[in-house]
Amino acid sequence: MKRIKVINEPSELVPMLLSMDTQIKRDIFNEISKDWLTLAQIEERYGEEGKTALKFFEKMKLVDTMWQTNSENKQEKAFHTYYMSFHINTSCPVHEISDVLSVAVMPGESYCELEDQIFELAGDEGEFAGNILEKMQITTIMLKSLVKRSAKLEYRGHRVERIKLEE
Repeated sequence: MKRIKVINEPSELVPMLLSMDTQIKRDIFNEISKDWLTLAQIEERYGEEGKTALKFFEKMKLVDTMWQTNSENKQEKAFHTYYMSFHINTSCPVHEISDVLSVAVMPGESYCELEDQIFELAGDEGEFAGNILEKMQITTIMLKSLVKRSAKLEYRGHRVERIKLEE
């Protein structure tokens, strides 16, 4: 089945732009568009960066998953691209798109500082987005874009929460 990812929200552009920002991400995305691969296979070929990229794709809902049995008769999750094409249909004021694009092209070090601030403000239980906006003095679209870029944070309703990583 050919699925199309429709992007209507400007902050959704951030993960789309960042899903192909390194050669490893592009290579992994191309590989999983052709075949189902497990986390172990990706990690073997691309190391820790490959594992991180795959988790990013999963958070962005760019990959489909299924359980398969490996050679040791254990179940493991396999990944394949979920969408075969993208349709971008959004409009927003210039000041909002500038926030979105600034997050997308922000250097890693600068981004990590902001991500760490949000991570601390979110705490173990999550935090209402309005409180984070007030404390950080940033716009709503900026916060949404920062969270969309993160592999450690997500929006749940009107709250920003830490992603619970499965071990």
